Amino acid sequence: MEELIQGIIKEIGEDPSREGLVRTPHRVKESYQFLTSGYTADLNKIVNDAIFEEATTGMVLVRDIEMYSLCEHHLLPFFGRAHVAYIPNKKIIGISKIPRIVDVFARRLQVQERLTDQIAEALIEVLEPLGVGVIIKAKHLCMMMRGVEKQNSELFTSSLHGVFKTDPTTRSEFLDLIRTGSH
Repeated sequence: MEELIQGIIKEIGEDPSREGLVRTPHRVKESYQFLTSGYTADLNKIVNDAIFEEATTGMVLVRDIEMYSLCEHHLLPFFGRAHVAYIPNKKIIGISKIPRIVDVFARRLQVQERLTDQIAEALIEVLEPLGVGVIIKAKHLCMMMRGVEKQNSELFTSSLHGVFKTDPTTRSEFLDLIRTGSH
């Protein structure tokens, strides 16, 4: 990968032997390894026995989870916040696992629409809940820095399953809880 990055540096008209760029290929390689670490993450190891039997039936919501990803079309970052909720069906998950699940899928080359669905599907797989709701709001540098250059644009995506899709009261509660105190 370092040779490829060095080639990119040459292609854009820079000198890869310039002092400030000599170690850039190595740093870029390390950055991409971290930013795409979701490909090697194991969902079962992330969850790591943090599923607990519980009779609760109320909504569980983790709001404002910071997330960073790379647009698969331009390899530019997009970033924002994920809101993830579920209605338990006799099982709950340790709350720190929800942001970790978000990271598993965010740390891949992505489109926001797929990312939103993957987070929801992972929770369905590990919990078999009565319903799951995921909403992501993000800013895409591929729209802000190039192309249409719209700095204030945000993309909202949602993935609603089970009672979040079929029960208007559950869906409204989810949306109201997200709005409460939101930035």
